[in-house]
Amino acid sequence: MVTDRRSNSGNSLSGEKIKPEILEGDERGISRLDSRYSRLNRSLLLCAIAVALSSINYGWVIGSVNIPALVIEECSDGPETWTSGFPSCIPMGSIMWGLVVGLTPLGAWAGSMFSGVAADRYGRKRILIINNAFFIAGALLSSTSTSVAQLGTGRFVSGIGCGVAANLVSTYNSEAATVRSRGFLGGFQQLMILMGIFLSQVVSIGLSAAPLWRILFSISAGLAIFQTLVLFFVPESPRFLAKAGQMEESRAALQRLRTNLDISIEFEDMVAMLDAQAVSAATPPPTLWQVLSGKTEVDLRHLVFCVLFLMMSQQWSGAKGVMFYSTEILSSTFHLTTSERHHIPSIAQLLTLGIGAIGAVAVIIGMNILDKAGRRTVLIVSSLSTSICAALIVIGSKLDLGPMVATAMYLFNLVFQSGVGFVPYLSASELLPYNVLGSISGLAASVNCLTLFVVSFVFPILDKALGPYLFTPFIATNFLTFLFGVLFMPEAKGKP
Repeated sequence: MVTDRRSNSGNSLSGEKIKPEILEGDERGISRLDSRYSRLNRSLLLCAIAVALSSINYGWVIGSVNIPALVIEECSDGPETWTSGFPSCIPMGSIMWGLVVGLTPLGAWAGSMFSGVAADRYGRKRILIINNAFFIAGALLSSTSTSVAQLGTGRFVSGIGCGVAANLVSTYNSEAATVRSRGFLGGFQQLMILMGIFLSQVVSIGLSAAPLWRILFSISAGLAIFQTLVLFFVPESPRFLAKAGQMEESRAALQRLRTNLDISIEFEDMVAMLDAQAVSAATPPPTLWQVLSGKTEVDLRHLVFCVLFLMMSQQWSGAKGVMFYSTEILSSTFHLTTSERHHIPSIAQLLTLGIGAIGAVAVIIGMNILDKAGRRTVLIVSSLSTSICAALIVIGSKLDLGPMVATAMYLFNLVFQSGVGFVPYLSASELLPYNVLGSISGLAASVNCLTLFVVSFVFPILDKALGPYLFTPFIATNFLTFLFGVLFMPEAKGKP
């Protein structure tokens, strides 16, 4: 029998630093290691990957329009022709294309509005399974599009799936993670999104010509079907099960996530925390208006401002513009002729692949330094570096130096994804008390998605209007994020 030794090691609920201790094993063969001190074990990693397949699909949806954009909107592969009832392209202007691309984050906003409430009622795993229906429906609509309206509808429906995934993947991973693996898993969602973007762009090289771009869009449905099957082997969130009163199921789920580790004290800590929250829940939680107006026992307006600012700053950085439109930007930067743009792969398409790959590497770097350097430090360094890289892109564009622009775009994505790209995803759960987390998380997700919609829509318009000065606004927005980090952002490193 394992005894509770928290009097010697410190209570994990207090946030105090506690030293690892060895516990006696039992007849079931459970390791003597206390699960509270574990980092990332194999079972937890595999479950996190299975859940994050939704994030890969998210990345696939937003990345798959980049390389074939000219083929679809400008019919660059040749005049529009119809084969078996489907057009080879769907011609439209840059403003309409920006709207079609922007409908995905608008759908994500819609998904984020109901996902939290649904997951609290039915479970994280079940809603992720149901959510795959949106990915499948959106992929079918997009891949069989015969008009701008149908393509836009498909992008919006897929966006709903993206919004649900963005909310629930981070929720599940934060609830499944140990304290020592939370920083790593906090960036895991962004890593998987970038992996999805990169994979979509690799496949786009072979599927961007007409009518193969339809196959490219349909792959999202295949990913959703595959994840649906995999999720049946993944345990539900132990915290959700415990909160629903299913204690034995919760213990079993936690043990599956902590294979060969002793979960006794960690499980007791989790139950005690939920009991304390249940006591506080006897008093109705403050409304959103009460939180925003400061009419709570502790004024939370500063923390709420920090969370909302971080979620906006992630999208107004210009990074998503690079992800959506880098092929078109680089084609113009290198003055590719019509025949060179038609050649697959073009230099712009190959450079776009590199941008996606370096983003994934950057997130891995950020995930490994986050718990050492702290969230605030990582954000400050990342945002200032991103602002400098945006300035270098403008200088290179003005001087007509294609290699300089491409290099600066690589560096831009590297420094952004290593900090500003994923720190906002951790902000709500680490800065806000639990009794207001639901309402503020929903608001933050909405702000994030609506900001992305605006950026996605106006980016091609800014490209036409500003030309070589396209990234000038993003010099200012990223520097504003730097000032916010220096002046306002609190540190959340090590919070339980």
